[in-house]
Amino acid sequence: MRDIRLAQISIFENYSEHELGVRLKSLSDLLDLHPEILTLAAKDLVDESASNVGRCGLSVESIFRCLLLKQQLRISYEQLSFHLSDSMTYRSFTRLIHDSMPSRSGLQSTVRRIKPETLEAIHEILSQNWLEQGILSMEKLRIDSTVVTSNIAPPSDSHLLNDGIRALSRLLAKSKDSTGVKIRFTDQRKSSKSLSFQIFNAKNAEKERLYPDLLKRARTVLKQVDRGLQSVRLGAGKSDQKEKWVLALEHYRDLMQQVIDQTQRRVIDKESVHSSEKLVSLFEPHTDIIVKGFRDVQYGHKINLSSERRGFITYLSIKEGNPSDKDLFLPVLEYHQSTLKALPNSVVADGGYASQVNVTQGRGKGIKHVVFNKRVGLTYQAMGVKQKTFDRLRHFRAGIEGNISELKRAFGASKATWKGHDGFKAFVWSAVISYNLTRLARLQSG
Repeated sequence: MRDIRLAQISIFENYSEHELGVRLKSLSDLLDLHPEILTLAAKDLVDESASNVGRCGLSVESIFRCLLLKQQLRISYEQLSFHLSDSMTYRSFTRLIHDSMPSRSGLQSTVRRIKPETLEAIHEILSQNWLEQGILSMEKLRIDSTVVTSNIAPPSDSHLLNDGIRALSRLLAKSKDSTGVKIRFTDQRKSSKSLSFQIFNAKNAEKERLYPDLLKRARTVLKQVDRGLQSVRLGAGKSDQKEKWVLALEHYRDLMQQVIDQTQRRVIDKESVHSSEKLVSLFEPHTDIIVKGFRDVQYGHKINLSSERRGFITYLSIKEGNPSDKDLFLPVLEYHQSTLKALPNSVVADGGYASQVNVTQGRGKGIKHVVFNKRVGLTYQAMGVKQKTFDRLRHFRAGIEGNISELKRAFGASKATWKGHDGFKAFVWSAVISYNLTRLARLQSG
């Protein structure tokens, strides 16, 4: 069974005198003050039914520290594996025992088992503790939203159709190994790739001529998939591998049907398809289309967050779709009131959050000043401030832009690289936790 922590810290811990080594030593000391977060992580990482024989693997403490180290260094699991085998500072920080040399696959399979809900709970516990210790200040709070993009290429209908043909054909080709039933089909992958490339580089008139051929091939693949599913269900026995293959084929078949429908409507029928109905990736289907302004289009998820005077992120939510900022203002205050049990004296948000309703409800909760960067028709009197106070809070709000920039630039939150919707959310939460812990370690060591 996996250990939660080492029974005794090694006397051979050695940190470099370099700035990064000093910061990691301070961060390690900080983590030692919060053993309760390991109890939360253990629920995802420790299998209580496992027998106490054989190797225990990495401890929960080491896995969590590997997660934090990966986010700070913004490196791949392969690079993390190398650094853990090469650097005494990194081995000391992650509390690896002397003969432990975790591989890329071992790191990935364990780190990714930590659920986003667990990371959210860890962030909540740390925020509550730091608020009680006076580290977090509720004097002033600033709110803003941004977009974290998914790890996908800019979408196009031709590329999505080609992706669907490629994914479904690959599964059909592997049917013998996965189910024991060999499916005969006409492989459309080569011609689909060629057509997709031609469409991508063609002028509009030429695209209209090529798209029907690509759609025809996509529909042919769907028919082959339906025949293949029928053959497997009739000819193969029950097995986990077969069920996994069937679920994967059905998953991509349904997504492919959606891509065909939206391409038919957009390209052939010249119909305008709303962004909420569009699929932009077969491999990250949770991805939303986020339109900022008139031309800035991003593909990922909108996140809403708040930070306090020292720049610690006190609240984070990952939204579905592209909700209005006006609707995201009150949930921030309700979280601080119900979960952190503390409301700020003053709140300032971007102009997109501005509404008289938000001012009224914010002040109704006992908040002295509820201010928006752009007044959008609201008077100083309506917000309950004088112009001097308004200007001071507006200047304070600008600091959250730096917080967001550091979160994206230094902790990789500009693009979530972990697969799936849960992977996306876990990546963002791990970046926020690393950001907060690192900020506190800097403050305490500097």
